[in-house]
Amino acid sequence: MTTSSLSSARTAVPAAAPTPARFPWIGLIALAVTVFLSVSSEMIPTGLLPEMSESLGVTPSQVGLLVTFFAFTVVISSMPLTAATRRVPRHALMVSILLVLGLSNLLTALSPTYELVVASRVLGGFAHGLFWALVPAYAAHLVPKEQIARAVSITLGGGTLAFVLGVPLGTVLGQSIGWRWAFAAIAIAFGLGALAVLRWLPKVERVTHAARAESEPRRDPTILPVIAICVTTAIVMIGHYALYTFIAPFVTDSMGLAPEYLSGALFIYGGAGAVGLVLTGTVFARRTSLGLIAALGTTAIAVTVMALATSTLWVSGLALVVWGLAFGLIAPLLQTRMLQTASPRIRDTASAVYTTAFNTGIGGGALVGSVLLATGGVGILPVADVALTLLGLVIIVGTILLTRRQAPRI
Repeated sequence: MTTSSLSSARTAVPAAAPTPARFPWIGLIALAVTVFLSVSSEMIPTGLLPEMSESLGVTPSQVGLLVTFFAFTVVISSMPLTAATRRVPRHALMVSILLVLGLSNLLTALSPTYELVVASRVLGGFAHGLFWALVPAYAAHLVPKEQIARAVSITLGGGTLAFVLGVPLGTVLGQSIGWRWAFAAIAIAFGLGALAVLRWLPKVERVTHAARAESEPRRDPTILPVIAICVTTAIVMIGHYALYTFIAPFVTDSMGLAPEYLSGALFIYGGAGAVGLVLTGTVFARRTSLGLIAALGTTAIAVTVMALATSTLWVSGLALVVWGLAFGLIAPLLQTRMLQTASPRIRDTASAVYTTAFNTGIGGGALVGSVLLATGGVGILPVADVALTLLGLVIIVGTILLTRRQAPRI
């Protein structure tokens, strides 16, 4: 993140909305709906690898790379687009983003070749990057700081619901009547989502640099902690998506689950993640450090058991559920910690950096997974996940210990 990008972000960013008389349930639910659609759109190829591969005449690894193309587009575009749209009203920008995402999915459904599918996904990646730079900060601006964890849990609940319902339902629809209809359905849903945002999402006010207190430091002191969180996020997500991108062949080939039960397995995995999300907003809302350590450690153990017990379906299946539960904690806790750490004036920029890191993890994970799948087979994917998850755990623990040592003694 450069000084110029920070300066641009300071020029005009959303101001924290006045503390509302009531918790903004309707607005946050509207944001959650958009997150549901966005995550469903991003991850639907993972459940339709065989169908898309056969229809487009490419290998499953190439279909998996659609996730990489999408994510890397987000990586390269989030910061520039966030800076370029800093003067655009947040509410109008959100509606426009949803319409572009809908168009992207419609073009995917209509594309006759793999190359055109890639192009349509790249278009979606541009909008998706700006979407994730906007949504978390938008949610944080609707509530006071002490309610950020709650607001983030509700908003990101849409993403968890996407794993519970969106991806499994898209998989069922794609397997039943064709993968193109799954993307067409998502396109229609984005149009309805744009109408919901237009009607129910409150607007947030914006302030200029001139309106800020002159005593405010030129260099924001929260930059370095935010970067540390984002680096950890990228590492952990690379490991996760190296495996999750190819969860379909792992569950059916390694674990031996019949293909017709795949959507059910994804549904249960997502349901476990929903439980993790609830724990984020309740048990670990004020204990993010403890929650992250527990979730990362549990993930490493669960994936290890899942990989070693593939010959016993009930054991590996139980480990799959525990993995889903633990990962349901990781993403929202990292997001919450970032938003609580970042000062209000750099929340948009911090969200853009976080989005870049997260999607570096998604794209990098899908790329690493594709290479490992092609060279070492599906059995090597859990090894990469466990190794990088443990690395993230080491960084988190080290950061916590360093912060405590540097804290002033009273």
